[in-house]
Amino acid sequence: MSEHLTQRDAQAIRRGFDATPARSHSLNADAYVKQAWFDLEGPAVFACAWRWLCHGESLREAGAYVTAEIAGRPILVVRGRDGVLRGFYNVCKHRAHHLLTGSGRTSRISCPYHAWTYDLTGGLRAAPHTEHLEDFDKDAIRLDPVRVEEFCGFVFVNLAPDAAPLAEQSEGLAAEVARYAPDIDRLTHAHRLTYDIRSNWKNVVDNFLECYHCRIAHKDFVTLVDMDTYKVTTHGIYSSHMAEAGTQANSAYPVDDATVRDHAVWWLWPTTCMMRYPGRGNFLILNVIPLGPDRTLETYDFYLEEPTPNEAEREAIRYIDEVLQREDIELVESVQKGMATPAFTQGRLVVDPEGSGLSEHAVHHFHGLVLDAYERVLTGGQP
Repeated sequence: MSEHLTQRDAQAIRRGFDATPARSHSLNADAYVKQAWFDLEGPAVFACAWRWLCHGESLREAGAYVTAEIAGRPILVVRGRDGVLRGFYNVCKHRAHHLLTGSGRTSRISCPYHAWTYDLTGGLRAAPHTEHLEDFDKDAIRLDPVRVEEFCGFVFVNLAPDAAPLAEQSEGLAAEVARYAPDIDRLTHAHRLTYDIRSNWKNVVDNFLECYHCRIAHKDFVTLVDMDTYKVTTHGIYSSHMAEAGTQANSAYPVDDATVRDHAVWWLWPTTCMMRYPGRGNFLILNVIPLGPDRTLETYDFYLEEPTPNEAEREAIRYIDEVLQREDIELVESVQKGMATPAFTQGRLVVDPEGSGLSEHAVHHFHGLVLDAYERVLTGGQP
């Protein structure tokens, strides 16, 4: 945990990083390979950041609920009968057993251990065989709340009770998503891909944030989009990655009947990647789930116009799964191995002042947010 690291460590991990991208090295390899830094990221990053949970369609009806684990903590989100979306720790106030599993609909939240039962606002309504307890006030017992927010058609949660609203922290992002994906509320979940990657989560994000490698590593992808139009812009806690679709035949997947003609991608601090690919109406969420200093789980959710992908969409999913993701996973797993050797500490970031897809300035932006999070905790500030 963070007690193994000090303010001196915070200063050391920042060496080589410069506020000016063109003068900066990348984040020190220790942050990718040492357990102490991964442990610090629990309180410094994951417990105080907005994390993606699901599409709003999963929680539209009264009683609809979704459970998840955020920063190692079990949580549940449920739509009340009053229409209000609420988040709670998925922990019974009696003996700490989980309350709900998976997702679905319920009229009440009942613990499967001893049947303590809560209403959808989190208040305890039944506790069997407690009538003889002294100083036991059932009405005073409530589930511990978790911040929840509906944003851009999706649901996000935050374990920090005083966190600023996501819409406020990411000012400008909602307008961008609405511009490029005006149909997002009408899309429905159609497919999920899952990957267990032998690499640190930050390597996964680094790779997502630059297309400097695309012409070398993604031969098919660069025929799908017009790389000459690729533009990357950084903002407070997110970055935008935009390109027009290519006008010639491509080797990735068919786009003959495409209604979406832009490649629009956003990364939202720290682990949510949102995408709009050429094709029919679509939106993709790449959720990066850190499991250890050298292990990351990825889920890739496809939201389409219909719950069953058509032939072109099946081919697009196949391309992402069997080609693009395999290429990227091989890259980040190789990088992780290299970072664990004495041959690498950090490297120079390649920056294009015009902000093209060939530039790594969005990687620099991400590294700055990571270092700031480390420093806040190690210098005694709030996460």
